Amino acid sequence: MHKLIVLPLLLYAAAVFAGAQVQEPLSPEVRLALQRAVGESDSLRLAFASPAEAEAWITEMSRRLQKHIPDDFIRVRFLKTLHYEATRAGLDPQLVLGVIQVESAFNKYAISGAGARGYMQVMPFWIREIGNKGDDLFEMRTNLRFGCTILRYYLDLEKGNLFRALGRYNGSLGQAWYPNRVVAAWRNAWAYPAASRTAQAKADHPG
Repeated sequence: MHKLIVLPLLLYAAAVFAGAQVQEPLSPEVRLALQRAVGESDSLRLAFASPAEAEAWITEMSRRLQKHIPDDFIRVRFLKTLHYEATRAGLDPQLVLGVIQVESAFNKYAISGAGARGYMQVMPFWIREIGNKGDDLFEMRTNLRFGCTILRYYLDLEKGNLFRALGRYNGSLGQAWYPNRVVAAWRNAWAYPAASRTAQAKADHPG
């Protein structure tokens, strides 16, 4: 079993490691499930035990994110959208923040050499596979919806193995450098008390 090695913060702080998910055949059942997941029209709402807990999370994450997204309104809107889309997909929001830091450094309009787009560096083929023609991967919620749905799909495909799921997400399956950087970002930059300890502990023993 692979063990993730946490790299020092300085190794990833200024770097972006956008990759490219590899297009693989989807069964009709999986395609339909993913289409439903990205296509569902629902109202944005936060999954916290109380308004005070929500405010505390938004305030703390906003403070950390300010250097990446200076505009207050956009930053708070981004965090609320990210928290909803992550929890909707059954993901730790702090893990998703780590993925975005490594993939795009929070650049909404980032494009990788392979053509992956936006915050979560989603490949355009996913629109053909599970989206609609008018979907815009540079639109905040669309990008986060696709990215979280795809990462959840890879986690399910890999039976909860975070190391392999992150490798699939980045298009570097089997290589340690990418999952190591994501987990380092998750822990060192975005860990939040009582919100991700259990999930982070599982990252030490994926699978």
